[in-house]
Amino acid sequence: MRPHARHHLVQAGWLGAAVLALLAVFALYTRPAFLVTLADQIWACF
Repeated sequence: MRPHARHHLVQAGWLGAAVLALLAVFALYTRPAFLVTLADQIWACF
């Protein structure tokens, strides 16, 4: 495999991982219970 092709595969892998992470975060924000828990945890810091 040429180094140029390998670079594109690695870059595509990182891009795919980033998209999956963003989708996972979006899925958590669609759950109201998660938002309440997150707000309670942030509020507990003060």
